[in-house]
Amino acid sequence: MEAAAQRNSVPPERALPFFTFVTAVVALAGTVTAVSLIALPSEVPALPVAFWLMAGLAVVCDARPFTPPGRRQSSAVFPSICFTFAIMLIWGEAPAIAVQAAAVVVASWRMRHTAWRALFNIAQYAIALTAAYATVQLLVPDLPYVAAVVAAAGVWFAVKYGTVTVAIRLLTGGHWWRSVSHGLAFELLSTGALLLLGPILASAARTNAALIPLVVVPLYAVYRMARLSTEHEQVGRLDPLTGLANRKALLGEVADRLPGHAERAARHAAERHLALLVLDLDRFKYVNDALGHAVGDRLLVEVANRLTAAVRPQDVVARLGGDEFAILSGRLADPAEATDLANRIVDVLAEPVPIDGLPLDVGGSIGVAVYPEHGEDFETLMRHADVAMYDAKHRGDAVAVYAPDSDHSSPERLSLLADLRKVLETTGPKGAAGGAAGGPGAGRDGAGGRDAGSGREAGGAGEITMYYQPQVEIATGEVVGVEALLRWRHPRRGMVDPEELIRVAEQSAVMRLLTRRVVDDVVEQIAKWAAAGLPLRAALNVSVRDLHTGEIADQIDDRLTRYGVPPDRLQLEITEGALMADPHRVLATIARLDRIGVAIALDDFGTGYSSMQHLRRLPLSEVKVDRSFVLGMTGDADDAAIVRSIIELAGALGLRVVAEGVEDERTWRMLHAAGCHVAQGWFYARPMPADELVSWLARYHPLRPHPIT
Repeated sequence: MEAAAQRNSVPPERALPFFTFVTAVVALAGTVTAVSLIALPSEVPALPVAFWLMAGLAVVCDARPFTPPGRRQSSAVFPSICFTFAIMLIWGEAPAIAVQAAAVVVASWRMRHTAWRALFNIAQYAIALTAAYATVQLLVPDLPYVAAVVAAAGVWFAVKYGTVTVAIRLLTGGHWWRSVSHGLAFELLSTGALLLLGPILASAARTNAALIPLVVVPLYAVYRMARLSTEHEQVGRLDPLTGLANRKALLGEVADRLPGHAERAARHAAERHLALLVLDLDRFKYVNDALGHAVGDRLLVEVANRLTAAVRPQDVVARLGGDEFAILSGRLADPAEATDLANRIVDVLAEPVPIDGLPLDVGGSIGVAVYPEHGEDFETLMRHADVAMYDAKHRGDAVAVYAPDSDHSSPERLSLLADLRKVLETTGPKGAAGGAAGGPGAGRDGAGGRDAGSGREAGGAGEITMYYQPQVEIATGEVVGVEALLRWRHPRRGMVDPEELIRVAEQSAVMRLLTRRVVDDVVEQIAKWAAAGLPLRAALNVSVRDLHTGEIADQIDDRLTRYGVPPDRLQLEITEGALMADPHRVLATIARLDRIGVAIALDDFGTGYSSMQHLRRLPLSEVKVDRSFVLGMTGDADDAAIVRSIIELAGALGLRVVAEGVEDERTWRMLHAAGCHVAQGWFYARPMPADELVSWLARYHPLRPHPIT
């Protein structure tokens, strides 16, 4: 799948050892050829017609060499082998070397080989023919002639294939076994057949020169065998619709281009990288549904053509299936070149594709994984490129480079997910275990995960517990509510970061189990507080997955009725990112919750986009100022200005403002001066379990701010 120019090139970091070997082979060939010429008698008899007939056929037939299937393009099988081997058996190695050299020159011209490559091929044949001739001369006195010829053919093959294998190993840096085994069966069969035609040709030449052309028949049979084998291999490595490489071919390309363990240090030193890009088209299903699969197929063919035109000749474009493509790009100076290639592909696909007069948009998302930074084998690179591609889709970007933080399927996270499912199923939906079905901001309370929590272990997977952080009205010091925050003490990992826990669960069916547990436990806890004379409102985060399904509205309605909790005692916090993931479905779910009477708060306000539009469209009761702005108020005038602007905007719209991350008195006073309604943070209290919250409330004395002096 490489261009001829690429196959004739040598990587700079491999030039010295490779050309040293080539020079050694050429020098050895020159030496043995010179010795053969010296050994010739002073008066060489005229060569018969049989010789010239075989020589002519050797040169003519090498214009169409046999190309083995797979990657060993450099080791094509030349039909001249049978003729030169027969010449060697009858007239010696010197005439055979001369005829073989002429045949190689013709084949090299047809195959566009460089001069050094043609010279190297001639040298290989010279050494192989000389070794085979020496074998015959050595064995004939002691063994039957046929056995000696078979042994000579084996020596010829070993010398020729061995020099080619070493050369490829030095050129590509691949494993020895891979270089030796790839294509060995085909070459052994085809080359062996040609070599064993040699003694038949020699017998024909001694009997009657007119019999020599008859060898064309078995020679054609060998040629057809090679052609059929190659065509079969190509069919198995090509996508039938686009003609691009398929996944199997891509796997072979990656395996051939990745260096072995011994060569990785040298590759790092040479600053050479290999990039795997995975492209998934956007809205392709709509094309199939609206216009039919025939139009979709034509669109895929056009995309394949554009991708091929956008990459370098040595890059490989493959279709993985459906509307998913892959691009393999090697010899990159740095990973940034892979991103440049991805952006170039995005630009190429930006132009609509006209089909039957209808312009079709062909956008896509591209994930990039780079060797060795993101993996050292095909499976890892492909999985990481796939992860990056879905990350790009999720973020609405055209291109994303793999980042471990976006990988929700790493072995460690899969193990964590299994433990999470185990603890949810073991402890059941009731009791002390509980959690907050948090979105991107779940558990960010200023504690940084430093609260240890307590509780029994469940089935060896630890325990999920619920912590609550008070929300206090700044002007009066009254505790008006709490925020429910997720905590999980893992038996081996200790306290699991809440954000990591949500990232792991949100992409799986476990999120549904977690949300059901959270809603049950939080509503039940609100009922218990009310029975104890504590009319607290509890706020909890909800995930994008929850808002997409809409099931959470039915569940909340059922639980509020079951426990007799007024709807205004429960508040759900959503982020702008969750809203923008699918505005239509999210707005429908929020509208249902508003009809039930559940309050809605916009969390992390100021960090998203289209905020004015959200404030206008959503049935909100409150906005929460992101803690990143609140923490910087006292030392950064810009952060303080942003907080004041948010408070003024929300106030103009009649919304309550909650500031999270309040950790010192000066920030508390600045928020009061700016007109903020409610605050939460370590200045008041850190998150705590439900029973500790009751004790804290019994000891709490309201704090009322005074003007800043």
